[in-house]
Amino acid sequence: MVLRHFCSQKISVHLRLVIQEKLNNEVFLRPRFTIDLDENFEKVIDAFKSELSKSDYLTRFSDGHIIIDIPKNEAHFWSPQLHLEVVWVTSDKSILKGLFGPKPQVWTLFMFIHFVVGVSFLIFSAVLYVNWNLNEGYLLPLVMVIFLPLFWVLLYFLGRIGKSTGKAQMKNLHALMRAVINQ
Repeated sequence: MVLRHFCSQKISVHLRLVIQEKLNNEVFLRPRFTIDLDENFEKVIDAFKSELSKSDYLTRFSDGHIIIDIPKNEAHFWSPQLHLEVVWVTSDKSILKGLFGPKPQVWTLFMFIHFVVGVSFLIFSAVLYVNWNLNEGYLLPLVMVIFLPLFWVLLYFLGRIGKSTGKAQMKNLHALMRAVINQ
């Protein structure tokens, strides 16, 4: 356990941190982590509010949720955001859960495209099967059944490229979060 003193804007907050960051998944399209804190829920939230109010990062607070976005002048299509959730455990312990991901608009767009590709694949597969059995023309359904999985793989790699484009910003968000909880 580490005891650090954090003083900001006439507010004195003590954060004791158990420095053990656990990654919650091995598929890193949207990396998640959990950090156990030996500190009160409210003090953790207050520390983030006071520190983030002095930065250029765009932040939103709602109950135990903190959403940190890249400043507008540095943001691009693939810019990540950090969603933090502070969970109350006991009066002197809390858990900080984090999720890095694209902006909700980008994530929704990608999920919608994946859904359309998946449903289209199922429909063209059914049409291919029916046309094959009826000895009808099946060239278009065959081409689509071959093309759609390839397009799906392309979407996956576009997501990976987008994530790598925003990786430096993701590291900056992570460093900012670590700086707040380590003070």
